[in-house]
Amino acid sequence: MTRVAAIDCGTNSIRLLVADADSATGELVDLDRRMTIVRLGQGVDRTGRLAPEALERTFAACREYAAVVKEHGAERLRFVATSASRDAENRDEFVRGVLDILGVEPEVISGDQEAEFSFTGATRELAGGHEMERPFLVVDIGGGSTEFVVGEDRVRAARSVDVGCVRMTERHLLVDGVVGDPPSEAQIAAVRADIEAALDLAERTVPLHEARTLVGLAGSVTTVSAIAQELPAYDSAAIHHSRVSREKVREITDWLVRSTHAERAAVPSMHPGRVDVIAAGALVLLSVMDRIGAAEVVVSEHDILDGIAWSVA
Repeated sequence: MTRVAAIDCGTNSIRLLVADADSATGELVDLDRRMTIVRLGQGVDRTGRLAPEALERTFAACREYAAVVKEHGAERLRFVATSASRDAENRDEFVRGVLDILGVEPEVISGDQEAEFSFTGATRELAGGHEMERPFLVVDIGGGSTEFVVGEDRVRAARSVDVGCVRMTERHLLVDGVVGDPPSEAQIAAVRADIEAALDLAERTVPLHEARTLVGLAGSVTTVSAIAQELPAYDSAAIHHSRVSREKVREITDWLVRSTHAERAAVPSMHPGRVDVIAAGALVLLSVMDRIGAAEVVVSEHDILDGIAWSVA
């Protein structure tokens, strides 16, 4: 066993996994897995810069995570940063802050690298013991971007496109800095148009229609599963490897885009940081399912974070 730590810093959230990895058996045993909504990508699509308050929220989470890594005695740590920090003019400020707190430099990875980690994290379990048809299409709906990866045991084709729940919300659903309550039909149509254009782009390099099993990752997808199951609280065990039909995803998405902030906030499994961005995330998931004709999505709690941990191990 090798004790490793992995940090994934995205546009909306930062997450930590400390685990014991056994490369011989392919087993990853969680010791600590946690997530903090920091909204690092706040305003990046509009300004091209990381906001000072977003950086401070992120550094506060890093200080908490540094204590957890030290407590568990992880032998190795890898910090990966994705969409928001790729896009920002002042990303050097972000890199210096993380290095000071955690002692490692964040790797601002490409969309293709992000896709590779997501595929490994999501399918390593599915490939052994679960009777699921291949090839897999792994769809990782992040805050700033969405990754599409097709493969059997390894990645065959991948593409990252700039549609994510935060980016789509900030680009189309804000009026005077506030999400419409609920958003207008014109706003929702604009989100859908952006997503469809992104799917056209993804299909140029990724054979989406060849997929036999759709695997959905990240908070938008796991929250849709929690809502579908009417969970009284967010429950990772109930969500991991759950299956949600396209009809149910459509029903939930239709409700989310018509709902008010208060109605979404009242959902017991809804993280407060997702209340305003979940509708855009659900629209991405539904659009993908419609595009490829997927009858259902297999929801995975294991994703890029697990892939990063395996890369360290």
